[in-house]
Amino acid sequence: MTGTSEGEESAPEASEMGCTDTVEVAAGTPDQPQPYAELGLTAGEYRKVREVLGRRPTAAELALYSVMWSEHCSYKSSRVHLRKLAPAPAQSGALLAGIGSNAGVVDIGQGYAVTFKIESHNHPSFVEPHQGAATGVGGIVRDILAMGARPVAVMDALRFGPADAPDTGRVLPGVVSGISFYGNCLGLPNIGGELAFDPCYAGNPLVNALCVGVMRHGDLKAAVARGAGNKVILFGSRTGPDGIGGASVLASATFEEASAAKRPSVQVGDPFMEKLLVECCLELYAAGLVEGIQDLGAAGVACATTELAAGGSGGMRVSLDAVPLRDPSLGPAEILMSESQERMMAVAAPASVPAFLEICGKWDVEATVIGEVTGDGRLTMTWHGETVVDIPPGTAADGPVCRRPIARPADAGALAARDPAALPRPAGGAALRADLLAMLGSADLADKTWVTEQYDRYVGGNTVLAMPEDGGVLRIDEQTGLGIALATDGNGRFCRLDPYQGTQLALSEAYRNVAVTGARPVAVTNCLNLGSPEDPAVMWQLAEAVRGLADGCAALSIPVTGGNVSLYNQTGTTAIHPTPVIGVLGVLADVRRRVPSGFAADGADIMLLGRTRPEFGGSAWAHLLHGHLGGRPPEPDLDAERRLAGLIAAAAAAGLLCAAHDLSDGGLAVALAESCLSGGRGCRAELPGEAFTYLFAESAARAVAAPRPGLAGEFRSLCDEHGVPAERIGVTGGDSLDIGGCFSIPLAELSAAHTRTLPALFG
Repeated sequence: MTGTSEGEESAPEASEMGCTDTVEVAAGTPDQPQPYAELGLTAGEYRKVREVLGRRPTAAELALYSVMWSEHCSYKSSRVHLRKLAPAPAQSGALLAGIGSNAGVVDIGQGYAVTFKIESHNHPSFVEPHQGAATGVGGIVRDILAMGARPVAVMDALRFGPADAPDTGRVLPGVVSGISFYGNCLGLPNIGGELAFDPCYAGNPLVNALCVGVMRHGDLKAAVARGAGNKVILFGSRTGPDGIGGASVLASATFEEASAAKRPSVQVGDPFMEKLLVECCLELYAAGLVEGIQDLGAAGVACATTELAAGGSGGMRVSLDAVPLRDPSLGPAEILMSESQERMMAVAAPASVPAFLEICGKWDVEATVIGEVTGDGRLTMTWHGETVVDIPPGTAADGPVCRRPIARPADAGALAARDPAALPRPAGGAALRADLLAMLGSADLADKTWVTEQYDRYVGGNTVLAMPEDGGVLRIDEQTGLGIALATDGNGRFCRLDPYQGTQLALSEAYRNVAVTGARPVAVTNCLNLGSPEDPAVMWQLAEAVRGLADGCAALSIPVTGGNVSLYNQTGTTAIHPTPVIGVLGVLADVRRRVPSGFAADGADIMLLGRTRPEFGGSAWAHLLHGHLGGRPPEPDLDAERRLAGLIAAAAAAGLLCAAHDLSDGGLAVALAESCLSGGRGCRAELPGEAFTYLFAESAARAVAAPRPGLAGEFRSLCDEHGVPAERIGVTGGDSLDIGGCFSIPLAELSAAHTRTLPALFG
């Protein structure tokens, strides 16, 4: 079978699925052929289903197991490795909910908790860019809502093929419009993210969406169905044929040209209904009417009922013919597999049902009692009075575990031997100047305003920092100024060279981007994007990435709260670079002490923090100017990252800084240019060593900081106290970027090079 890891494929017709295939009929027809392979199950998995049930499955049960045991829902190829991410006690102090929940929840103080998560909607966004990206935002928002929180902001991490490729011109504008349409209509600010281009993502764009929500500690909700006699209520949009067999089933196949005829309709989003659903849920929570809650995303009713029943201590009985339909021709299997959007499932006490339905009616949200909690430990579903599903819910919710073969990629040695030291380096100031302008004008490093101006970054009135800042910052409490910072980062080139170190570098950069806002990093979410798990080399990349993340978080003493794995991101035998996207959450005691990245004051000293080494493997300079990938990525230094973060947080709290910016893609040269452009002021810098290395190397654990005029001495003392190497390299002011002894570039020329690229490419 061919398809996509998260795309959709049309399910067999209702007659083929056998709408009248009851449990009784299944027990009496053990040899009836069933389309298990077309639904993504292997022969071994199909045999296992029969063993679990003691008979062949009904058509509805086959549909349910196929979606629940898919790669997307069961994590069957990655689960054995993901266990390494379970946080140790030393990392778990602030965790209120972690891996296994719809989203992680973290105590941020003052009685507040924050829930956040990042997930992928990659292949649907290639098939139908606008709706694929829009429903990706909608899905992650409902994950946050299901934890009991009010969603307050979104972010996105995007990667596409070459910026000038025709298909990028088709996909990117649609993805951006989908994200902006859904988020803007919901009234959620988009406070940051990433946009990158690489040939490896041609035909396999990455659309990773993050949402963050805020609640009080006592508002936390769980996906459980407990209490025999409690009612199961489905509310939100009606169930239609969109997305049947979608994100769930085809998480087990690659996306190939040959699959074009099987491309399904991507789910269609309605953000106005989702906005009503959000407000409706929050009022239901406040009224104390919800005993358990689950959103409907991948695998729809199948997933929600199974996970609620498995999470409880009893069982559940559901009448599928009670499910409100947009298409009355749908049968049990299609109802179970449908991935129609804007739906939630709740468990409520019988006495609470009238008030529950009244609140739903107030918000014009359709709500229907479709079943009840039982005490028999079974998930039973009927269709017009006949039983079509009768299973132990835990067997569907847990799914199989695959221990797939692992092998280091055959080209790993040759790739490491391609040392970027052999590349021609710019000779003299004019060549260094030209390289910087070329990098700033590249699609990867160019100004992203063409994208971010389509997003509402300030709706809600609590956005403190947003793109192009290193991290987004939100105010949580108006009285005290308590706030949070968020950043996402990833670098597929580093991970292609070494997935262990590359993942730690992605973690380091996200951690550092949060730190330079003045926040204290406290928790991590992740979205691991890789190729086919049937390839031992991809499984090695996955195992190494997980190991790198686990070790990195242990070293930084912060927990992984949850996330997502997206596999089969490849066309034919060509996989994307392994691309773990890491999201980091930080806490600011007072957002009035946040630190922007721009040089907004004249006469401030510029301090280079950290140690610079000649590290160019996977660098932006090698990639963008020479099309080169090889050598070793920079060496992570997690202890140095921790000390740097502690320094910036202390300096911000003391009011010592007027600007700080991390050093990552493009090194010091790009960071200085961005700080000049963001703040509208130039600077003059003297490099403390060999110009090329100091300008373009991408060593980790580095930042530039500008202490407030007159406070440089206090900041230096703080650097010594935290053990962070610090060197004064310049001063802010003027209308150009001057690198002493090398070159000078007027800000107007820098801005022209930086801002023209994306509008020229995408209009």
